[in-house]
Amino acid sequence: MPSVVHVGLGAFHRAHQAVYTQDSPGWRIRAIAPRSGTVAGALRAQGHRYHVLVREHGRAEAVPVSAITETLHAPTQRAEAVAALADPDTRVVTLTVTEKAYTPAGDVLGLLVDGLAARRAAEAGPLAVVCCDNLPGNGPTLARLVLAACAARDEGLAGWVESGVAFPATVVDRIVPAATEADHTLVEALTGERDRAAVVAEPYRQWVLQDRFPGGRPAWPGAVFTADVTPYERAKIRVLNGVHSALAYTGALTGHERIDQALADPALGRLAERLALEDVLPTLTPPDGVDLREYTATVLGRMRNPALRHRCAQVAADGSLKVPIRLLGTVRDRLAAGAVPRWAVLAVAAWLRHVTVGLDDAGRPVEAADPGAARLARRAAGNPAANLGRLLGERAVFGDDLPGHRGFTDLLHADLRDLARHGAGTVIRRETTP
Repeated sequence: MPSVVHVGLGAFHRAHQAVYTQDSPGWRIRAIAPRSGTVAGALRAQGHRYHVLVREHGRAEAVPVSAITETLHAPTQRAEAVAALADPDTRVVTLTVTEKAYTPAGDVLGLLVDGLAARRAAEAGPLAVVCCDNLPGNGPTLARLVLAACAARDEGLAGWVESGVAFPATVVDRIVPAATEADHTLVEALTGERDRAAVVAEPYRQWVLQDRFPGGRPAWPGAVFTADVTPYERAKIRVLNGVHSALAYTGALTGHERIDQALADPALGRLAERLALEDVLPTLTPPDGVDLREYTATVLGRMRNPALRHRCAQVAADGSLKVPIRLLGTVRDRLAAGAVPRWAVLAVAAWLRHVTVGLDDAGRPVEAADPGAARLARRAAGNPAANLGRLLGERAVFGDDLPGHRGFTDLLHADLRDLARHGAGTVIRRETTP
């Protein structure tokens, strides 16, 4: 049977790509867990069958999924994982490993290179490697990383990959909050089964793919296949992800635990709408047939779903990797157009205060899980406004251009100063009130 090998056994894959493959008869998924073996163990214990708990306001449905037929734990089953990548039945490799796994510290690239080298030796045939993480130009980006890693090992391998492996760009979208014990209890009540691998998701899902699959692919009913995913990608990353991040940081600073609660706060709700409509939408080219104002309204409606209980802390995690992608692209495009990205800069200021000071308006600690948190906190030394120059030295975040743009740095400094003096709630109410 033709197979998809998936790397990254987290909740998003189980609620997204696995559901699409479930609807594609004749295909199976062999899943590789690159780090923790907990989910793989839970799936094995229940025959690789699990449920997606679809929640919207007061409604809940447990949807069974059985597309995953095998799980491998890369740290303890490296040879088996490499063999799965090299198997001639494997026609597609998909990945959901989060942005930070594509850095040199991660082992995902090493696993891919090992698998591709074994595949070349086995003459296993053409392949598509599909990045499903929120990286701009995720297909070309992954191609560059893989080709560089292959060339460092063997120029011949790099040439083989370049000629026989496709890296289609994609856009993925579904809100998948962390499942709670209450969610597992509800799944058991709905199904009569104790499911330790259940995941929670909203009803909405989207998958847009560049149609480059030299070895064939599942039908993936409901997915959109196109020659150019860029308009979809920018709309999703800047509207959904950008607004999500803005709400996560401002929500945490104002004492809200969940995204829907933050959006229900009138001031934060106005911030979210003005960020999307005034800063983001002018930077976008609409995909064919898409009304971006309607899309924005749909995105905000999805975020208001209280049944998801999507925590600000979950969305806020890894901001030093996400903010450059989700917010600073909007900042750059608005500055280039001679406009002031008022709301995007305020969101960046909220992130910097969140990650460096780590206290909300009431002086309570906020949860800041970020690989750059300690380094940024040292640069800020408790006062991000006074030490903004040092923070802007984080070139991986701000690049070489933004630290020298006075229109950006002056506004960011003023926002950081005001957040410290008055608190996020007061500043956002003042700035967004007509």
